[in-house]
Amino acid sequence: MTATSSRAAEILSRPVSINGLTVPNRIVMAPMTRMFSPGGIPGEDVVSYYARRAAAGVGLIVTEGTYVGHESAGQSDRVPRFHGAEQLAGWAKVADAVHEAGGRIVPQLWHIGMVRNAGEPPFADAPAMGPSGLRLDGTEGTGKAMTQQDLDDVIAAFAESAAAAERIGFDGVELHGAHGYLIDQFLWAGTNRRADAYGGDPVARTKFAAEIVAAVRAAVSPSFPVLFRYSQWKQDAYDARIAETPEELESVLTPLAAAGVDAFHASTRRYWLPEFDGSDLNLAGWTKKLTGKPAITVGSVGLDGDFLKAFVGEGAPTKGIDDLLDRLESEEFDLVAIGRALLADPEWAAKVLQGRFDELSAYDAASLTTLS
Repeated sequence: MTATSSRAAEILSRPVSINGLTVPNRIVMAPMTRMFSPGGIPGEDVVSYYARRAAAGVGLIVTEGTYVGHESAGQSDRVPRFHGAEQLAGWAKVADAVHEAGGRIVPQLWHIGMVRNAGEPPFADAPAMGPSGLRLDGTEGTGKAMTQQDLDDVIAAFAESAAAAERIGFDGVELHGAHGYLIDQFLWAGTNRRADAYGGDPVARTKFAAEIVAAVRAAVSPSFPVLFRYSQWKQDAYDARIAETPEELESVLTPLAAAGVDAFHASTRRYWLPEFDGSDLNLAGWTKKLTGKPAITVGSVGLDGDFLKAFVGEGAPTKGIDDLLDRLESEEFDLVAIGRALLADPEWAAKVLQGRFDELSAYDAASLTTLS
């Protein structure tokens, strides 16, 4: 074992607490849409998929995005849902298997908003909806601006799915507020043009997200962790920003923390890039500094290529693990989420925690097509 691999094993093996949950190490499985759940029901292949990662030492698994119980939440009948008797029974088996393997698991709760295309399953007649009826490119889609009743219905759907997660044995929930989906559409001025209490300055644009957090917090036990994933970038809008300065970011994060977020999952494309001028802190680092809450970093960890080039087989250099370990040791952030590297190598966590770096499998985009 080299000095670097020994150091990685020691630092990444340290436990961390999120509200009442002890995560046995610093490795998180990032949420990744897989589309292997016909009818929105996770089957035995999905059970085994997550259990394998838990058995290999992933400290906390965040599931792929799961649709909350609102008819406009999604646009695929192969993406799992977190409502309905059969769907929840499937998820209960996933949670049980992960626990038996020694892991911790939270579902990511999701509503895609104006990303939805009209006529798509699972509810083809449902309209797309968002804060202002605008798509991510600023054009008017075939959807609608949400009414107060729409807002209330979606908030209730998130709360009901969170309560179901606790009831069937999950260890917490993560709310998907990133990447240009519904919650993020409210946070971003590019898609939120509302003139009511849900639009305007960054604090007003956070109101809908904070109300979802508060409703979820009220629907679950006080010690049940609530995570919130957010990003600056959006689909096909990598330069988009909900906050241009640390002060603007604080105005967004503070209401969310006050509403009941226990940890933030700050999604970036490359974790090592500084978020604001004048500081080396990345987005997760700023999140922890501004809120005092545990923070998860993510972005091209363990890959040979960046987000886009990996899909077409063009490699690009990434930071070495020493930089990541330095940041963890300085407590810039608390956990690190691993995405596609865990698709290519289910044993990734075990190999890293045991210093077996020479056995790591390289990422291959072909792993996106299987549920290994």
